[in-house]
Amino acid sequence: MVRAVAILLALGLAGTAAYADDDDDKLPANVVEKIEATLSELGCSGYEEIEVEKNGVIEIDDAECKMGTVDIKLDKDHQVLVISRD
Repeated sequence: MVRAVAILLALGLAGTAAYADDDDDKLPANVVEKIEATLSELGCSGYEEIEVEKNGVIEIDDAECKMGTVDIKLDKDHQVLVISRD
């Protein structure tokens, strides 16, 4: 049973990684400006990467904020859903 779960988990992660590699589309400049304005309001000045998930959630990886380096998820209206420490 444990082995079956481990195999399913590995297959799921492999599928997720493949999807992430295929998503190379650039965000429009006006969207990036809105995201950066939200980051500025949160006391953040930089980030490593921005990705948009299939469900429309915007994920900012390794945002450099006053509170430290964090990952941030925003909804489609650029409202904070989650802030988590790396």
